[in-house]
Amino acid sequence: MFYKEILQYKVGGLLYMPAFQSNIVQKIQKNRLPCLTSAAFCLEDSIRDESLDEAEKSLKFILRELENSENLPLIFVRIRSPRHLEIFHDKIGSKSKILTGYVLPKFDMSNAGAFISLAKEINLPVMPTLETNRVASILTRRTELLSIKQALDEIKPLVLNIRVGVNDFCNIYGLRRNVNQTIYDLGIVRDVLIDILNVFAGNYVVAGSVWNFFSGNFWADGLHKEILLDKANGFIGKSAIHPAQLPIIFDGLKVPKIDFDDANQILNWQSTIHGVLKSVDGSRMNEINCHTNWARRIKILGELYGVIDKSDLT
Repeated sequence: MFYKEILQYKVGGLLYMPAFQSNIVQKIQKNRLPCLTSAAFCLEDSIRDESLDEAEKSLKFILRELENSENLPLIFVRIRSPRHLEIFHDKIGSKSKILTGYVLPKFDMSNAGAFISLAKEINLPVMPTLETNRVASILTRRTELLSIKQALDEIKPLVLNIRVGVNDFCNIYGLRRNVNQTIYDLGIVRDVLIDILNVFAGNYVVAGSVWNFFSGNFWADGLHKEILLDKANGFIGKSAIHPAQLPIIFDGLKVPKIDFDDANQILNWQSTIHGVLKSVDGSRMNEINCHTNWARRIKILGELYGVIDKSDLT
């Protein structure tokens, strides 16, 4: 398998944090963040303009200190703009031995050309985030998404995940889901997400949206419910805003044993005559032509995150 084919699934639960969070070094080095698969240090929305220089100095220190750590998660930096990416990479990113790549915020056709040109030059993985009104509005969405897809296909080997900014989409329409609602209950936002999946999910890993709750009653139940709907619709992984969310996201990436067994059966099928076979437990039909892409994904996820028995499912 190609390196990217595995790495794109390793992102898992991407923990966002401000670049000022210097105590993260000790937490990572002492394994105090269970199920941390990837981290994004944010220099965009979470940092005020007047504090950007200070935040970059803090992040430079963090990246340098983490170089001495073992079992590091994938490390990303969320920058502000193409120009900021160029400056930051020249100043700090290119000198880091542990930086996996960059999160590209507010990605649309207004900045795609500049971002893509820089991605080719930098030659590190990138994760564009779709979150602007040009993507959300029904007046421009179809043309915008198809144009973005065509543009990103130029650097497809470098595009690790497509990410979605549901808080930005909600803000456009003045919405916010409560702890008892999933993002799929907000129809106008759900439609945007489904269109994004329609355009990208056949060729890219598309990561699920952030869940805004991490304490109080029912937040974990709500997150678990939304993850189940994410998986049913084709999202893989999720953005996290608090370490408490990570174990739930990690568990959501585990694969039921029946799926894992069927995936192996499909991928190892050798018959040149029959393309349809019973599942391992005899409960459903597996079709080689229809289920091969599913099987490949399931096998990778099972090997990365683990396989669970049916009795473990809720």
